[in-house]
Amino acid sequence: MGDALGTVGALRRYPVKSMLGGRVSGAEVTERGLAGDRRLAVIDRETGKVASAKSPRLWRALLTCAAVLVDDQVRITGPDGKVCWSTDHGIDDALSAIVGRAVTLSDTPPESGTLDRSRPEQVLQDGLDAEVEADVVQFGSGSPPGTFFDFAPLHLVTTSTVDQVAALSPRGVVEVERYRPNLVIDTTGVGFAEQEWVGEELRIGDRLTLRVVASTPRCAVPTLAHGDLPRDPAALRVLAEHNRVPAMPGRDPEPCAGVYAQVLRPGWIQPGDSVRF
Repeated sequence: MGDALGTVGALRRYPVKSMLGGRVSGAEVTERGLAGDRRLAVIDRETGKVASAKSPRLWRALLTCAAVLVDDQVRITGPDGKVCWSTDHGIDDALSAIVGRAVTLSDTPPESGTLDRSRPEQVLQDGLDAEVEADVVQFGSGSPPGTFFDFAPLHLVTTSTVDQVAALSPRGVVEVERYRPNLVIDTTGVGFAEQEWVGEELRIGDRLTLRVVASTPRCAVPTLAHGDLPRDPAALRVLAEHNRVPAMPGRDPEPCAGVYAQVLRPGWIQPGDSVRF
């Protein structure tokens, strides 16, 4: 194996797609990603599409909810602090009241397997409530069938990238939670370090092996309020101005931060594990 690129600084899991998640102290990682991640999603009953904060006009209220995996259930805390469980009889009605549309909480992706992704720079320009153009995205194309991932089952971000965005932001800071990574990799220096990992295989700890398959194109989600975190347009604008690259060969340049990875060899992961080529 090559020299260490960094170490695992934090692990984050999001049991319900587009809701807030939380840190975990360790987890098994399989071809379906970090155990319990994106286990459930909210489905729009009218359109049959997966609800995603990538379309903030309709779905940004999902980011006022926090989801935590407890044994085999998901505990959801709403914006008013009220707690409900994924198995509650009235969960669909409770979530429908929060988002203002009729929705169903599901563990099975709909047959269409699509979501709407508002064009992020139009959202920056016109505002969160504007009816902007949206691309219909076939999600999970880099993941095993039956999953709710946007593309591949793991998302990695380095502290070098977070520090670079912070250095270029008017706020002087950007919260890593805005980019919704599964793995935060502690690295030295400042810059978009993981961009150079695309196409490489990574060994994490003693066993887990990943293939980095693409840079992560950013949508409007990092700019949105996340729970108590305020709205921050610079979380996307900095990338649009300073790191516009093709996410993968053949695509037009887009604002990117972080990388997607597939799992070649399952294994346990925890903070402090080394990350190497």
